[in-house]
Amino acid sequence: MTQEAVLKHTSGAAPWQGAKPLPSLAVLTVGTLLWFCPTPEGLDLKTWHLFAIFVTTIFAVIAKPLPMGSIALIALGFCVASGTLTLEAGLSSFNSPVVWLVLFAFFTARGFVKTGLGSRIAYLFVRAFGSSTLGLSYALAFSDLLLAPVVPSNTARGAGILFPIVNALCVEQGSTPQEGTTRLLGAYLMKVVFHANIITSAMFVTALAGNPLIVSLAGEVGVTMTWMGWMTAAIVPGLINLLVLPWALYMLYPPEIKHTPSAPHLAREALHKMGAMSRAENLMITTFLSLLVLWIFGESWGVSATATALFGLGFLLATGVLEWDDLLKEKTAWSTLIWFAVLLMMASQLTKMGMISWFSENMRAAVTSFDWGWSFLILGLVYFYSHYFFASATAHISSMFSAFLVVMMAAGVPGGLAAMTLAVLSSLCACLTHYGTGTAPVYFGAGYVSVSDWWRLGGTLGLIHIALWATVGGAWWKMIGLW
Repeated sequence: MTQEAVLKHTSGAAPWQGAKPLPSLAVLTVGTLLWFCPTPEGLDLKTWHLFAIFVTTIFAVIAKPLPMGSIALIALGFCVASGTLTLEAGLSSFNSPVVWLVLFAFFTARGFVKTGLGSRIAYLFVRAFGSSTLGLSYALAFSDLLLAPVVPSNTARGAGILFPIVNALCVEQGSTPQEGTTRLLGAYLMKVVFHANIITSAMFVTALAGNPLIVSLAGEVGVTMTWMGWMTAAIVPGLINLLVLPWALYMLYPPEIKHTPSAPHLAREALHKMGAMSRAENLMITTFLSLLVLWIFGESWGVSATATALFGLGFLLATGVLEWDDLLKEKTAWSTLIWFAVLLMMASQLTKMGMISWFSENMRAAVTSFDWGWSFLILGLVYFYSHYFFASATAHISSMFSAFLVVMMAAGVPGGLAAMTLAVLSSLCACLTHYGTGTAPVYFGAGYVSVSDWWRLGGTLGLIHIALWATVGGAWWKMIGLW
């Protein structure tokens, strides 16, 4: 499967024409019941109606009767047509710098695919460290890490760039579902790269489309999160998690092939076919390094993360690495602009209208009998394992992040600690199922890992992820003053 085919396969577009009847009926039923429910005490009617639209939208995102962009526009139209929100309020998030940061970063990531630089980086790691199965898994995991700061779609990074390489390596080693040889190498590698993609998504604001939404939602309740601050908090536990992951899976789900002497040869052949670094690749590296420097130091220089992303995109357009047609063809980016802005708008408006305050007051009453440590633990685990009911990290974040953050803070958890913990869990929880994030259907759909093994390993590795971030992350966050 080519990179373009994988990206098209995972772009979020529904593989049918029009809406699915049963999911559509279910969404309409949920929406109608919520709309006509008695308004809870402490809320006004418009706030409750916006909440009903919001919950129905999230349910529709999960049920997928239509693509996410269509669902978001329908929700926006209903908010305005019903008088729940004014048109100005409904369109308010389209001027949010966070929304445009995601769009610009998607466009910049297109350069890694178009120039072939993303594949070259992965093949260089495989050539250097791929002579053993364990070394190969580390090479692929750290390839994802290198790409994560500037590829804001974990699907584009994990499925569009790395999956074709992983699949080719498995086939070359004779490990395929068709031959019944998945446990030779393929099952192990698929799980390693999938979980590595989830870990790196938790390490940078620009590594997952939903992360900028977290920054914005945290800001709504007074918790400031910056690109540099996020990276500083996540880099140490994230690196430890990445180092432990291949070894842990090697013990839990060992491959039959322990050595892969031909993998470096395959990488060398691929690099030979690619030839010398092209002008476009050199310009892409220049952009990559410039973006990293500005994202790290830009805030102190008065240059925002969004301005940095715009600068990088402008440079790629000016030098011809990207063309306007490339941007127009990036359907995932434009779709993300729509649904991200609408979900952000509804979440923000609910906060302004008092929904989150109302919820936090009621939840705070339920946890007053616990000290903040126990409340923190219980709420964190509930947030993590509730992802069994979600097929999208962004849907999970938009529906639950604000509420859980406010409740944690109301229970006495320091705001920075609460926000960063929920931010990390928002990525890590995608490990649980074969539908939990955009990359999951691709790696699961390759046919190397059964449903039972996927869920069993996801549950076990989920506990390992939580334990590592709770211990290493907790100690590190204490050292840097997060709590």
